[in-house]
Amino acid sequence: MPTLGFLKKKRTKDSTGSKDLDSPTSPINTAGASPFSPTKSNTRGSVVSKTSTNQDQPTSQTSQPSSTTPTTSHKPADSMNPSSYPQQAYATPQASPEPHQQTQQQQQQHTVPSIQNLIHPANTTTPQQSQQQQQQPNASSRPTNGGAPQAQPAPTVRATKGKYTLQDFTIQRTLGTGSFGRVHLVQSKHNQRFYAVKVLKKAQVVKMKQVEHTNDERRMLQQVKHPFLITLWGTFQDSKNLYMVMDFVEGGELFSLLRKSQRFPNPVAKFYAAEVTLALDYLHAQNIIYRDLKPENLLLDRHGHLKITDFGFAKEVPDITWTLCGTPDYLAPEVVASKGYNKSVDWWSLGILIFEMLCGFTPFWDGGSPMKIYENILKGRVKYPPYIHHDAQDLLQKLITPDLTKRLGNLHGGSKDVMNHPWFAEVTWERLQKKDIDAPYVPPVRAGVGDASQFDKYPEETEAYGQTGEDPHGSLFPDF
Repeated sequence: MPTLGFLKKKRTKDSTGSKDLDSPTSPINTAGASPFSPTKSNTRGSVVSKTSTNQDQPTSQTSQPSSTTPTTSHKPADSMNPSSYPQQAYATPQASPEPHQQTQQQQQQHTVPSIQNLIHPANTTTPQQSQQQQQQPNASSRPTNGGAPQAQPAPTVRATKGKYTLQDFTIQRTLGTGSFGRVHLVQSKHNQRFYAVKVLKKAQVVKMKQVEHTNDERRMLQQVKHPFLITLWGTFQDSKNLYMVMDFVEGGELFSLLRKSQRFPNPVAKFYAAEVTLALDYLHAQNIIYRDLKPENLLLDRHGHLKITDFGFAKEVPDITWTLCGTPDYLAPEVVASKGYNKSVDWWSLGILIFEMLCGFTPFWDGGSPMKIYENILKGRVKYPPYIHHDAQDLLQKLITPDLTKRLGNLHGGSKDVMNHPWFAEVTWERLQKKDIDAPYVPPVRAGVGDASQFDKYPEETEAYGQTGEDPHGSLFPDF
């Protein structure tokens, strides 16, 4: 069973859920995908939880080392030809026609031991696109996201201050725990759909000096709206806790899939990297640096597409910032050296992510010691295994470089320099943004029924939520 940490337990982080832009009162259809199944299983290489200065820490933090020996067995597949892989259809469950009447005609999709073609411009099968309008509890509509990646929409703040309360949801089970609270699977009493509610204890947030970051996380999530980013539907609070209502992403972390398969074939890594690239392109267009890219923060929806979660380190930075924060393995050298940095740190992290997906370990990993990792990052020497595709290695060398005048994403062409690299030559970006390309792996979950089989089980919370009374910290969280 894949494991999933929450609220930054281990090197993993908190999660949320799966519906593609489903508000707590409006169902919607999503596109289908083809299955892929890893054939190996192993334990995760040692990694350390994120560390930061006390001015800029995550909303929680712990560390849990583990050990493994990276494998370099078979050479990954490089072909992007549709005929290279067997095709299998995936039937998309239909959305419920009305709230309170959610359809039970859901199909369970299982993975099979085959690698599917990931990116095929000649694909003539266009998944059904949802056209249903989404509504808030007060009948205020949410615009659907669309458009090609070349035309970025102007930043707009979504109305996420829906009048939600605990009485709107039935708590099903705990999906994960952390030092600040936990994440619960809940079911809406209004439309019967499932969501993830992240609960943060106010006293702990204040004690750990995370008030500013918690408010920033809410503000960042309120601002963004993209197919590959988690959706925040609303927030509320009581005298003891903060509540964030978000997607329930059923498929779990990409980290778990990577650990099971040890490393991804070239086209598999390319698919996930391309979706991340589109998300970073969108964030950077709004002057938002994500600052914590890694497999633990990439969730798989029920069709196998990515959702970036956990915006605890996201920050609106129009020019430069100096905060030390992130996961040691993924920190850019300018961050380690306490120099000012900009959006280019996300492109460095993309390079580390691609390397880890292709190799099963990070390039500067050294026994799990953060200080040794930092030393290796500053030395900047990367050894590329021989099985890495030559185009992939060329991209990595242009991303994992301390020279900001040469790092792709930080040059005159911005993110388009990354998207136009030969490694991504087969990617049809407009179709990928619309999820009109089959994912390499479809999680074995039953859609729409609150299937939490990809999540570990935890003891349930004993403290009752919804307490009233004196609230000494309420004024610190005015937007919740």
